[in-house]
Amino acid sequence: MVAARRVFPEGRLVYGMQLPVQSQSTLYAEPWEASATVTDLAEVARAADRAGFGYLATCDHVAVPRRLAGPMGTVWYDPVATLAFLAGITERVRLLSHVAVVALRHPLLSAKSYATLDHLSGGRLILGVGAGHVQEEFEVLGVDFDGRGPLLDETVDALRAALGPEEFPVFEGRHFAFQDLGQLPRPAQERIPVWVGGSSPAAVRRAAVRGDGWLPQGDPLEKLPAQIARIRALRAEAGNSEPIEIGAIPPPLYVGEPGWDTGRRTLAGKPEALAESLRAYARIGVDQVQVRFRSRDRAELVDQITAFGADVAPHLV
Repeated sequence: MVAARRVFPEGRLVYGMQLPVQSQSTLYAEPWEASATVTDLAEVARAADRAGFGYLATCDHVAVPRRLAGPMGTVWYDPVATLAFLAGITERVRLLSHVAVVALRHPLLSAKSYATLDHLSGGRLILGVGAGHVQEEFEVLGVDFDGRGPLLDETVDALRAALGPEEFPVFEGRHFAFQDLGQLPRPAQERIPVWVGGSSPAAVRRAAVRGDGWLPQGDPLEKLPAQIARIRALRAEAGNSEPIEIGAIPPPLYVGEPGWDTGRRTLAGKPEALAESLRAYARIGVDQVQVRFRSRDRAELVDQITAFGADVAPHLV
């Protein structure tokens, strides 16, 4: 198996973002996203690409039950289709599934989709995976919800095999087995980076043992050092000396003085002050931050992305 390599070079805090519009949970979506169009999504993606963002991310839910539709909403674009669309309209930015609930699908199906995406994008895929939390979603697809943790572990192992360099990948596990089944095209990357999402003890262990990166689920800054130390200890215990890229999700940002109520948790102000808030993550071992901007329409969001790239990012070294 090809050894893991970092997606991004050491020594600089990388910034990425979860795209608006493609997932519209009421917990974080802005009101304007409800009537947004594909043009809005495309313009935001292009702005992030121009502004030097390390990645653009999309979420994954197949279906949302009525009981959760209030907080979650029901707008969740398919991650592969969305990332493929983004690949065609951007040039440099990486494409991240944050996160794909890959245990809902047979790994050969996922491997075919993501290998094609990586091939067509010129090697820009980062495969973010997570266990999922919506029981009805598993049940309607005939997948064991209670056993989703071990199933995800095996799915990741099977995906590693199926996304490797072999035209006829081989894998044998408890739930999946395949051989002598050719899968082309192969990914453009020698090894697709797999970043594991979640902050539960099981997710942290999975990231440490199986991941090339960790995507925490909103852990506050003060809780991250202990989580990072746990990941490094578990990784060493497992005999894994390969690098792992640590992520974080800071509070929402607004570059400059908003002039409107952006909420008490929003970090707003001068670029240097915002950069200092983000450098605090780098000092505890974080490699990349997923930023989110408050905005009242697409134009304001594009302005925020542009200002961040021009005025905040140079201070993140």
